[in-house]
Amino acid sequence: MVLVQSCKQEKTADSNPEIREEPAEIAVETVEYDHVFEDDRPFPQCHASTIVGLGDGTYLMAWFAGSHEKNDDVGIWTSKGSPGNWSAPKLLVKVRNDPHWNPVLFDAPDGKVYLYFKVGKEIDYWETWVQHTEDGGDTWSVAEELVPGDKGGRGPVRNHMLVLSNGTWLAPASDEKDKVWTVFIDRSEDGGKSWEATDKLEMDRGVIKGEGVIQPALWESKPGHVHMLMRSSSGKICRSDSEDYGKTWSAVSETSLPNNNSGIDVAHLGGEKLAVIYNPVSENWGNRFPISIAVSTDNGHSWTSKFDIEKGERESDELSYPAMFYEDGHLVACYTWNRERVAFWKGKIEGI
Repeated sequence: MVLVQSCKQEKTADSNPEIREEPAEIAVETVEYDHVFEDDRPFPQCHASTIVGLGDGTYLMAWFAGSHEKNDDVGIWTSKGSPGNWSAPKLLVKVRNDPHWNPVLFDAPDGKVYLYFKVGKEIDYWETWVQHTEDGGDTWSVAEELVPGDKGGRGPVRNHMLVLSNGTWLAPASDEKDKVWTVFIDRSEDGGKSWEATDKLEMDRGVIKGEGVIQPALWESKPGHVHMLMRSSSGKICRSDSEDYGKTWSAVSETSLPNNNSGIDVAHLGGEKLAVIYNPVSENWGNRFPISIAVSTDNGHSWTSKFDIEKGERESDELSYPAMFYEDGHLVACYTWNRERVAFWKGKIEGI
């Protein structure tokens, strides 16, 4: 059991929280930590893992891997199991000889587990593909384009899907055209058969300097009230909110949480309680370590704790691109470990 450091925030007149650090009463216990595979991996590099629980104490994971990110040999790989008992990494899908990117697993209400992923030589014009399994990842459907003919990436770009209280599926999306980054949401009201993209979120680029925002992470605090945190180039995690089931969104604003322009994820713990997993580094394109968790009990307006899962030791370390969900009182996460392995972490938070 580890007591975590508190980072209580006070709202200022401009609603920009300031952080002051005080002793915490929230405790985090690491229940499991493991690497899904070791150095005998069948690829030089791997990145951008995703995970779902299969309901029986086992997990299904996927990531992209090959000689190097953006190389033509990169495909989507998978493993299944539990800490200490993972299946050997297996190449799951390679639709053509172009780089594959950013898999997203989705345990859907229809009983299927969907896998969304990107394909394309350049991120600016990649496509989103999808396939599904009905037997926990043993067999899969043939991959198809999510929105045929799209160039730029519809559907989830990196983080998990969200099923709203009214049954609508939300896919957290973004595009990266000509180094200009923008976020939108793809909505499906028919169980993923068709998709409608929202307008791109408004953003003051005088405040959010650099490329912009991408890779939103979603949660619903009460019916119709949906929220997102986003990776950004401003040195801060950014936020937007919706009060109409994700159809329209507030302008992008900065939070007090630092961001190094790397991936984050959110797990909703119920009500106004949530956790974010991130690198607490405020330099744009800064170090991708440590990998940490912050907890909020007021719907993300303030963050009352920070716990380092893994600190990193060398300038070259990379503990990044996490995925996380909440299961039976535990946070379950995976993340890139030095582009060589996929790390699995399971922890319990007490006192919230």
